[in-house]
Amino acid sequence: MTDPIISAQEQIKELITNAFSAAIAAGLLPEAEPAPFHVEIPADRSHGDFSTNAAMVNARAFRRAPAMIADALIGNASLEGTYFEKVEAAGPGFINFTLGSKYYTDILLKAYREGADYGKSDHGKGKRVLVEFVSANPTGPMHVGNARGGAIGDCLAETLSWAGYYTEREFYVNDAGNQIEKFGLSLDIRYRQIFDPEVEMPEDAYHGADIIEHAKNFAAIHGDKYLNADEAERKKALVAFALPKNIAGLERDLLSYRIKYDTWFRESTLHADGSVKDIIERLKANGYTYEKDGALWLKAEQFGCDKDFVLVRSNGIPTYIVPDIAYHYNKLVIRGFDVAINVLGADHHGYVPRMKAALQALDIDPERLKVVLMQMVRLINKDGEVIKASKRSGKAITLVTLLDEVPTDAARFFFNLREPNTHCDFNLDLAVEQSSQNPVYYCQYAHARICSILSKLCPDGADGIPADSLDALTAPEERELIRHIGALPGQVVSSAEAMDPSGITRYAMELAALFHKFYNACRCDVPDTQVKNARLFLCRTVRDIMKNVLGLMKIDAPEKM
Repeated sequence: MTDPIISAQEQIKELITNAFSAAIAAGLLPEAEPAPFHVEIPADRSHGDFSTNAAMVNARAFRRAPAMIADALIGNASLEGTYFEKVEAAGPGFINFTLGSKYYTDILLKAYREGADYGKSDHGKGKRVLVEFVSANPTGPMHVGNARGGAIGDCLAETLSWAGYYTEREFYVNDAGNQIEKFGLSLDIRYRQIFDPEVEMPEDAYHGADIIEHAKNFAAIHGDKYLNADEAERKKALVAFALPKNIAGLERDLLSYRIKYDTWFRESTLHADGSVKDIIERLKANGYTYEKDGALWLKAEQFGCDKDFVLVRSNGIPTYIVPDIAYHYNKLVIRGFDVAINVLGADHHGYVPRMKAALQALDIDPERLKVVLMQMVRLINKDGEVIKASKRSGKAITLVTLLDEVPTDAARFFFNLREPNTHCDFNLDLAVEQSSQNPVYYCQYAHARICSILSKLCPDGADGIPADSLDALTAPEERELIRHIGALPGQVVSSAEAMDPSGITRYAMELAALFHKFYNACRCDVPDTQVKNARLFLCRTVRDIMKNVLGLMKIDAPEKM
């Protein structure tokens, strides 16, 4: 079934176009070609349900005042067979349209017929999108910034899928490079300290308790076997022992956060299969490199960067960005994704133009790389005080300790409350509060409340369409709620295009608010059977849509609370 909002907009375009022709034929307007015009939904509903600027943008073409053009169009606009029951002029020449009952009925019928698929569309036409997010350093635990990135990335991937894109999720494992060197050094020293406490730990090494635990577990298995081994051999053995455990821990912790990746892509494979060397040769062959001070540089200024940057150091070792370039080449060329979306911390703002410059140097459209830059997270309490440590363990709050403090539903919902590029104050006290002040509880309560209403008033679970009664839904609160139901497919598309899943969270909150407003104003248990059945059908529709939207965010929709 066609989206009623799109149908309504198309109906206005057609009837205004026909009205221009009729007004010209009647001599009310001079002969002229009408200019393109817009149809929109006004922010203020007192200005109608839909509005067009057709009269205003055609003042020059028809050499008439907008108000005169509007009158001519309204006088020749036929509403027969459309969703509209009234059309009138307003202000300096706007033409406003008021919807009739068929529009509201069609929205409810569309939602009913599509069921669990309501809100989905084919907007993306199957375009292949790879969403890479979290990609936390595997040398330590995930922090709360990773928790926000996980919620945003996972919800964005699902939103894109609902909007008709073929979407995959990916975690890029940085299992090579400087951080792994430091990881090996840190493990090596902790291992040697077991046998010689005088061994000193450098200030810039990893000092976490997890490093000590890995070293102890390694020693429990191997004893002092590696103590007198070659240092490089010892580090390699320690990394081979500890790194897989860390990566498995990342996967386990993210699964507990309801995130399942299609691919865990390892940086080390790019070194092993020659991709890193190959990308350097490709950049050279394209003529975008030069040598200076013994290093190899990319001519990044040619592509809008503030300065050129080093690809290969004078010692022959590639900089960190080279395997990243090879990784993006792998995404967009070798694996053939149409678009690669990266969810990154705001501290990567300088990284983005460098990566786009490298893609251009490889003859890849840089617009195929989309980046969501995510601002920092502060954990606060109800008094606005910043919280650094877990109440239960006293340790710094990581993703794991956060999920010990608050429900997963609350964590995922709260991290998606605001646009990624805004700072996030996560209120730990509010996240566990069972009140209408807690937005996730408020949405879940709306779903549970509807389940209770239907259990009481529809004990047989009747779920069909009430024959010839939906046009009884004429109260302002009913129609406002139905209009919001009709907005879901468009909201999914706009959130996907903006790469901002917070729009989905806000939709759920407004759906809950409009339902409570409707239920407080319009009793369901009324003597009029037609009205009762229509309102119960509306309740069922809201229940199902709330479940759909919470499910998109991987948040539970409880039937009882």
